[in-house]
Amino acid sequence: MATAPTTPVKDDNYNLTWALHQSLENVYRLEHYIADAEAQGDEELARWFRRIQENNRKCGEQGQRLLAERLSHAVG
Repeated sequence: MATAPTTPVKDDNYNLTWALHQSLENVYRLEHYIADAEAQGDEELARWFRRIQENNRKCGEQGQRLLAERLSHAVG
C-alpha cells in the first residue's frame, strides 16, 4: 500500500491560505472561460462554468472568514 506524500509545510494556516488562493484564482480564471464559451455561442458550457465559479466564490468567502478567525485568535 502506497503512502500519501507528506505536506512540506506543517502549518494549517499555510494550507488554508493555499486553498483560499486556489479558490479565488479559479473565480478569476473561470471568468475567461465563461467569456470564451459565450463568444462561441456555447451557453450550456458558460452556465456550467458559472456554477463552478459560484462554488469557488463561496469557498473563497468561507476561507477568508476562517482565516481571519484563526489569525485573530493567533494574535491574541
